Amino acid sequence: MSLKIGVAAGLGAGAADFVVEAERLGVDSAWSVEAWGYDALTPLAFLAARTSRIRLGTAIVQLGSRSPALLGMSALSMQALSAGRFILGLGTSGPQVMEGWHGVRFERPLARTRETIEILRQVVAGERVAHQGELYRLPLPDGPGRSIRVSAQPAAVPVFIASLGPANLRLTGEVADGWIGTSFMPETAPVFLDPIRAGAESAGRSLSDIELTVPVAVEFTDDVEEAAARHARGYAFTFGAMGSPSQNFYKDAFARQGYAEEAAEVQRLWLSGDREAAAAAVPTEIGRRTNLLGTPAMVKERLVLYAEAGVTTLRVNPAGEGMSGRLDTLGLLMDLVGEVNAGG
Repeated sequence: MSLKIGVAAGLGAGAADFVVEAERLGVDSAWSVEAWGYDALTPLAFLAARTSRIRLGTAIVQLGSRSPALLGMSALSMQALSAGRFILGLGTSGPQVMEGWHGVRFERPLARTRETIEILRQVVAGERVAHQGELYRLPLPDGPGRSIRVSAQPAAVPVFIASLGPANLRLTGEVADGWIGTSFMPETAPVFLDPIRAGAESAGRSLSDIELTVPVAVEFTDDVEEAAARHARGYAFTFGAMGSPSQNFYKDAFARQGYAEEAAEVQRLWLSGDREAAAAAVPTEIGRRTNLLGTPAMVKERLVLYAEAGVTTLRVNPAGEGMSGRLDTLGLLMDLVGEVNAGG
């Protein structure tokens, strides 16, 4: 299977121009994000009108922020607008965002993910929606509601799950069309891919049936250590602020990859208020292994590692001065990906 490249889908005309040029370079997909700023779907609707081939995915829509039926309606709208190029990437986010921003309890995330996908697939298939689950009951019992079939044109919608923990990774393998990974290093790929494989096999599938996507920054430089240290520093916020002291999915993911003590120390320093020390305490190796940094030859070696690990799509953030510089980086990366794919 060939290695594919995706890019971030920003907001506005300039961001759209970048995606248009990325499509011209042969980039396969563009991905929008959703935290507590812009939503993930509207930018893709704009891009659907500006592009013709590139796939358009959410990474991610936050589960619980919309009903499963509304997610299905939005997915069908995007498939109609994009002529079938839409990918629905979804995830449970975390308690800080769900409870602090959306006012939705962060509870039973696996059940919410499974039930949402079950209902969503009924919607997009044009079936009458009926579900009696632990979190969702459709129609509601003892009320006037009735089972309804979507009035829009049904369409196939690939569903990807953003997952980090072992149980959620197994669920991804069992029910999803793809994985939206993060905190990933090809050297420790089995930490993530073994649970996905186990989930897939439990459902009579294989790992090759699931598209595996992971993020990387791309920077061509001769000073690899400087670049790696700079990228590593960004993980101080990830370990310190993207979660609570007792529950941080990203820190836990790196702990399972052999960085438990280091990640815990970074979190401790961050929470103590010493953010500079926290940034300095992130191992440079994390910055190097989670990105594509170095000379073209070095980046090509890393691409081979990702391909050999089984990754199918790299969601890249290319470095460069302005749009032209970023496109230069992206163009060189696409050439290297072509060489890797041609070499098997």
